[in-house]
Amino acid sequence: MPSPAELFGSLLFGVIGMAAVIYGKKSAEWKPMLIGVSLMTFPYFVSQIWLLYAIGCGLCGALFVFRD
Repeated sequence: MPSPAELFGSLLFGVIGMAAVIYGKKSAEWKPMLIGVSLMTFPYFVSQIWLLYAIGCGLCGALFVFRD
């Protein structure tokens, strides 16, 4: 059974990823869509909580950097 921190991180990064995919689809840009799909799928493959938040924050940062 996953811990509450893991469930919250998965939900948080999944929602951010879904918003990024929707934004990328509306603006016809592939970078936000790709980062959004990665944000939604990486929690399935990461089991350590610190790594979950590190990768998620890194991808959110990449979403901010590559917004243009």
